[in-house]
Amino acid sequence: MQSINIGIIGGGYAGMAAAVELAAQGIPVTVFESARQLGGRARGVLHNDTQLDNGQHLLLGCYHETLRLIELVGGRIEQDFLRLPLQLDLHGEFSLRAPRLPSPLHLLIALLKAQGLTWAERKKAAGFMLTLRRMNFRLAGDMTVTDLLAAHKQDADLTFKLWEPLCIAALNTPIHKASAQVLLNVLRDALNRTRADSDMLLPRIDFTALFPQRAAEFIERNGGKVYLSCSVDAIVPKDEGIELVAANETHFFSHVICAAPATVAAKLLRPMAALAGAVAQIEALDHQPIYTVYLQYPARVTLPHPMLGLHRRFSQWLFDKGQIAGQPGLLAAVISAEGIHQELSQEQLAQKVIAELSEEFGITEQPEWFKVIAEKRATFCCAPNLQRPAQQTALPRILLAGDYTAGDYPATLEGAVVSGVRCANLLVGQR
Repeated sequence: MQSINIGIIGGGYAGMAAAVELAAQGIPVTVFESARQLGGRARGVLHNDTQLDNGQHLLLGCYHETLRLIELVGGRIEQDFLRLPLQLDLHGEFSLRAPRLPSPLHLLIALLKAQGLTWAERKKAAGFMLTLRRMNFRLAGDMTVTDLLAAHKQDADLTFKLWEPLCIAALNTPIHKASAQVLLNVLRDALNRTRADSDMLLPRIDFTALFPQRAAEFIERNGGKVYLSCSVDAIVPKDEGIELVAANETHFFSHVICAAPATVAAKLLRPMAALAGAVAQIEALDHQPIYTVYLQYPARVTLPHPMLGLHRRFSQWLFDKGQIAGQPGLLAAVISAEGIHQELSQEQLAQKVIAELSEEFGITEQPEWFKVIAEKRATFCCAPNLQRPAQQTALPRILLAGDYTAGDYPATLEGAVVSGVRCANLLVGQR
């Protein structure tokens, strides 16, 4: 065990999950993060003395590994999150709310009582879920979500109000491009196990504070190190280990976990011929954006619910940060996946959202300020039969972590955390 020490490139959720899992096993870890703060694509952002996030991420009750690690490093789930039972509300068009009943009864009743659908549409939706359950949520062959819905006769209105918003929220990929099997993996874990697995958890604190910062403190308490503003320039395999070149210094490790973003990982791995296959898989990934529009209104401005959606608008999901995080008047509009919003300037997009809030909710006040955060490569495009690189590479001492690596989930926090935990478990097994 004394000969094992791990270098981790990247202080996002994947890298910090791997580091915490290893530190908890008494294995020395050193984390290198190129940015000035931890979190990667789920990080806190300060603007106008107001704490924001680079995007509004939603956790589900089935994110067991993420929630476990948050608690391991000192988080308290019931204090850190606003927990809501499963609910989908497209303002004025559709509403689904799950009662507190055992699974899957809670979902079937929610579908059969959904507002904004005909009785025939409700029966089709409930029947579709029962069919998926009988199939154990496994397809004989992957296909697009559009093709799956057509095969099970889910009509256009039902698709627009229920399945399309669910798919885009879960996979951040349009339904005509999205993997049906990956969507079924999410539905299986969130809607088919315990009722609590379908709960929605909205963080009350920013995403750096929620896990990565606590993780850094946990790692350092357990003898590890976390370096900020310290990018790794090269990974150099040696006979007895791996050298990392960072900040003009060379660091030697027995193993390295590369938990950097996909494009950075490809650049670091490219010089190693043995990893050409993994690099090719990374470079074949397409990406999808997420735009978040923050608007600071007067404190009296609120929405009907902490989270709700809009139907056929630029804004897809709205979050009332006053109700969620004690930030009165702060609203966040999220626009997932590709679309015509990408053709607008940030000013134009903000004005579209302001107009929609006025038309939908009668908010006549103008915001004191707005902030648009565009993550143009927020997630990989979750296409059918996508070949994603494994955590264990062709070089035994080099592993990959990240939401883009092989797994059941799309690019989610849980996918990132699970990949990091898998890397840690592989190394614990090797020791």
